[in-house]
Amino acid sequence: MKTVLPRSPRSTVRKAGSLICALGIFGLAAALAAPAGAADTSRRPNIVVILGDDMGFSDMGSFGSEIRTPSLDALANEGVRFTNFYTHASCSPTRSMLLSGVDTHRNGLGNMDEWTAPNQRGVPGYEGYLNTRVLTLPQLLRDAGYHTYMVGKWHLGKDPELIPAARGFERDFSLLDGAGSYWDMTNFTGASPKSVFTEDGRYLTKLPKDYYATKTYTDKLIEFIDADQGDGKPFFAYVAHQAPHDPYHLPGEWRNRHVGEYDKGWDAVRQQRLQRQVALGIQPAGTQLAERMWFVPDPVTLAPAARATLGRKMELYAGMMENMDFHVGRLIDHLKTIGEYENTLFIVFGDNGAEGVDLFKLIAGQPGTRDFLFAAIKWSQTHPKAWGDPGSYVGYGPMWAQVSMTPFSQYKGWVAEGGIRNALIVSGPGVERPAGSINDGLMHVADIMPTLLEIAGTDYPKSHEGREAPELIGTSWNRMLRGQAQSPRSDKDTLAWEIFGNRAVRQGDWKLRWQYEPLGKGDWELFDLATDPAERNDLAAARPDKVRQMVALWDRYVRTNNVILPSRSPFETLKDQLPPRVPDDPGFPPLINKGQFVPPEDMLADPER
Repeated sequence: MKTVLPRSPRSTVRKAGSLICALGIFGLAAALAAPAGAADTSRRPNIVVILGDDMGFSDMGSFGSEIRTPSLDALANEGVRFTNFYTHASCSPTRSMLLSGVDTHRNGLGNMDEWTAPNQRGVPGYEGYLNTRVLTLPQLLRDAGYHTYMVGKWHLGKDPELIPAARGFERDFSLLDGAGSYWDMTNFTGASPKSVFTEDGRYLTKLPKDYYATKTYTDKLIEFIDADQGDGKPFFAYVAHQAPHDPYHLPGEWRNRHVGEYDKGWDAVRQQRLQRQVALGIQPAGTQLAERMWFVPDPVTLAPAARATLGRKMELYAGMMENMDFHVGRLIDHLKTIGEYENTLFIVFGDNGAEGVDLFKLIAGQPGTRDFLFAAIKWSQTHPKAWGDPGSYVGYGPMWAQVSMTPFSQYKGWVAEGGIRNALIVSGPGVERPAGSINDGLMHVADIMPTLLEIAGTDYPKSHEGREAPELIGTSWNRMLRGQAQSPRSDKDTLAWEIFGNRAVRQGDWKLRWQYEPLGKGDWELFDLATDPAERNDLAAARPDKVRQMVALWDRYVRTNNVILPSRSPFETLKDQLPPRVPDDPGFPPLINKGQFVPPEDMLADPER
């Protein structure tokens, strides 16, 4: 049975509004716009999209985590949690669909700029940035009378015609790179040693005093909102937090809130999260965990010091989540203070699966190289006591990434559920489902564009600059948010993904995927997600008919979206780098898992002499 969390005052108002709408007294505009106690029911809502970078499905308390996220959980308690929501497997492709509503292979992010393959260079749709053939959500909302603000990570282009100010944002304070230091402008490689920032369309030469990414982004957004407060226009705010992406940089007071909590290891934490998910109603009773990845050790076989060191990484990650939640709370409190909270729609999610790859090792490369030297100089604070400081680089690895993605398989970069399934919270005006409820409708990040355009009372144009506008691939959520539908999609609708050569297609509960070895089979695998969300049981051999049917759907997606499978992939040599894949059978081998034999006490004796 699914748990419904306690109702808030805002939620009570929304339920009453739903009843009135159902009786036909007010129309859609009133249902979407009316704040608590307001006389002017024609006012359109503010919109705040909060994006966590690499935040896992189970990392918020309301999705089963032990991490304390009271601000985000309060939004969940007042709104609805969605458990069947998909993004893409990596950050810039997800962001491109969020802001354009157009498939990645048409909007410019057919591959990430950092990994564009030789056969994709120069091909329309594979520019590596959000191309100018697409219209953007902030552009259309601005034209519809909204203020448009952005703070945080952009990762969709750096040239003047590609930065946030050129793509529809009136005000911005943005990191244009994909990641970097939270304390300063230090970037990752010797070729690109300095992160690039913009503020209101100008490239910054330095950062503000006392800069810390998560705090400064929040400070700037509050400034933007206050500057326009009282002019009668609603606002759209895109809060693209860098957190909790590595490196795990955070103030000292946030680093020790979970000391020793993760020394028990990833298996125990993952089991506990699943138990909480079942109790909350996020997962049904009987849900299995995905297999622990075969190259991740059983934590009980590790020495205490090793478990403590690895646990420390997860402690810092938890601190990153809690610090981000604190600053989300600052924003919420400010909106309450200025009287805008009740008229603000919040959409909260992570941009892809949790990060399980050691990015620092990937970037630094081999000793003797330019980037290895750069890393040794600029990222030299390697002692655990310095973790979190400027110059330190900490990521938590595949073991904790699997915890973040409980109960799913794999993580960022892969099209298993752990790479593309995300937690989603929607709360505020227009959400008429029971407060604190949970929905399993099939949803996609590209749905946000048509949803918000409908809420803003504007349409997606048929043409742009004399050309036909690219087709939106998403479906509006508004009927579902009002409780008039369980899902925006039927069992006949399809979703599809491709990145780095990994690919998948889903229709109804069936999912077909192809992934590079060894995390995949280098061939199609078939899963029934209704009974096997952890993707443990490949049904391809048993259901060749279904495989053929799903491959046909995949082929149609390829033709429609000009999908060009890459000739090179970051995973092309992974099979040679990892040990051979073996099953995860608890307790095997007995050689190292059998405990000490203890004889019956009444049969113990000392030697006779």
